Amino acid sequence: MGDDRKMLFEKVYLDTYEPILGYATRRCDSPEDAADVVAETFEIAWRKLDDLPPGEQARLWLYGVARNVLANHRRGTIRRHVHQAALREDVADLYARTAPSEERMEFAAIARVFRHLSDEDRELLSLVAWEGLDAGQIARVLGCSRNAVRIRLHRARKRFSRGLADAGVEHMPMSRAARVPLGRSI
Repeated sequence: MGDDRKMLFEKVYLDTYEPILGYATRRCDSPEDAADVVAETFEIAWRKLDDLPPGEQARLWLYGVARNVLANHRRGTIRRHVHQAALREDVADLYARTAPSEERMEFAAIARVFRHLSDEDRELLSLVAWEGLDAGQIARVLGCSRNAVRIRLHRARKRFSRGLADAGVEHMPMSRAARVPLGRSI
């Protein structure tokens, strides 16, 4: 019976994958989200294979499953955005209460420059500053050589420094420099 179930699922998958992918792609913000929705839809189909209607009805049933998966995905996205917004406000409030005015303005400029870096530069600088990783550890995370990490990190730091200079941030107060070790050698 196991082979029959597998063959049934493979047939349904091959017959309906493209329409379900199209359905999800037209409703998601990114191809990655669409891929997640499709994967979860077919995972549910596998688990509920006994409930799968025959023939053309299977595609319609899968649209219903995909619709429910999308609804859950959207609720999760909204929940994450609400939590992220609340966290940003809490951090901003804490910083506003503890930092002198000129430091708050400088912090906003630093954050703006950091956000404008490429994803790769932000990831490298974050792995050093926030995760405390050295070049060898970063090399393992990124799947490249230690030398490549050193070169990329040097270039990322130069771009970040240029961005800070362009934004008028010429120095970082010592209290913050200790917390954000972007300049340390790895």
